[in-house]
Amino acid sequence: MKWLNPIIKHRLWIGIVLLALAVFTNIQAGFWPSFVLYLVAVILIVGHFVFGPMRLIQEHMETGNMEGAKKVIDSIWFPALLIKPIRSVYYTVKGNLDMANQNYDSAEINLKKSQQLMSGGGLLGDQMKQAEGANKLQLGMLAMQKGDMKQAESYIRGAIRAGLPDKENQAAAFLQLSSIMINKREFKAGKDFFRKAKALKPTTPQLADQIKQMEKYISRMPG
Repeated sequence: MKWLNPIIKHRLWIGIVLLALAVFTNIQAGFWPSFVLYLVAVILIVGHFVFGPMRLIQEHMETGNMEGAKKVIDSIWFPALLIKPIRSVYYTVKGNLDMANQNYDSAEINLKKSQQLMSGGGLLGDQMKQAEGANKLQLGMLAMQKGDMKQAESYIRGAIRAGLPDKENQAAAFLQLSSIMINKREFKAGKDFFRKAKALKPTTPQLADQIKQMEKYISRMPG
């Protein structure tokens, strides 16, 4: 479906050109000969503002092209016009970009906006529940960076309850909870969460390294 990407990228301008052609045809030949042009133009223009170019972001995010993703996000002039599921994705991506740039305050604001849209109804299905879980996990990690362990624990437990999209995210959640429990000196719970993270056998280098580092001293803890 990559052939759709150029249309999505330029559909506003295509729609405007078709609208101009429709007006010209209407003047020259009447309304009915121009009807199809009007219809397609309206679909393209309305689609640009209601659905946005969010489809274009997926490839950029998968390849780690944050600059490309930012250009797509910046091309959305009126995010309030996006339908709720698309608007939620918009704020999630903005939050991810902020985190990549270490702009944690802005990341928290955008992720919370996304979370409010997810919990406000209209987002259905396992895929959206997993998106909610991933969003809460990111908020939990932000809270940990700020030293708010109570809020971090609440978000991460909520992420696990909502469901996470893959074993890498699940392992990250369990590792973070393990660290929180150890920080609270609840060593038994910390070990339990660590074992759950290790059992998932994450392949992300950062997670795999964290597990190796924790394994060196966690067995010496009481509990």
